[in-house]
Amino acid sequence: MGGVAAVAAISLAVTVVNWLIAHWWVLAVAALVLLLGGLGWWQQRTRRARWQQAQARALRYGLAQLDALTHRQFEYAVRDLMYRDGCADAVQVGGQGDLGADVKATDPYGRRWVIQCKHRRNGSQGAAVGTPELQVLNGTGRPVHKADIVVMVTNGRITRPGRVFAQQQRLHLVDRQVLAQWATGSRPLWELLRVAPPLRRPTPRS
Repeated sequence: MGGVAAVAAISLAVTVVNWLIAHWWVLAVAALVLLLGGLGWWQQRTRRARWQQAQARALRYGLAQLDALTHRQFEYAVRDLMYRDGCADAVQVGGQGDLGADVKATDPYGRRWVIQCKHRRNGSQGAAVGTPELQVLNGTGRPVHKADIVVMVTNGRITRPGRVFAQQQRLHLVDRQVLAQWATGSRPLWELLRVAPPLRRPTPRS
């Protein structure tokens, strides 16, 4: 039985090959259809990517909008602003066990950013971000998350002792005033922050 099946399979294969040779145009048409389909898919994907980039470049947030967000929504807003700035891999990672990181991103110069977000429902009238929160960020930003740039972002205030600590530890602060410039404008965050570490090797997006 096995020999008969093998002979039948070989005979069928030969028949198919001979038919394809005699009808070569069928293969040509199939290849053309696949080529056109692939080209159409690629063009659609390219158009969608360009549209998303255009939407990102146009992204703006007013302070009132940011104040009205939940803490999680605020994290996503910060992620979207980093994406607008050219960080194609910007991701929201905040949640239980985040070890002080709410948003991570790599800028066009290859620098790794770790951002902690502190949202205050009452904006500048809410509790100020102080040294304890910054100590947590400082303890994990570089040692755990391997960041080049460690940032605290809040829609509220930052205490004076917290600012002193941040300066000592090379932490970057985005308070309500800086956030307004960033969210409502078009300049990337690294241009608004006065101090940044040396650039890494530029990426294709730089």
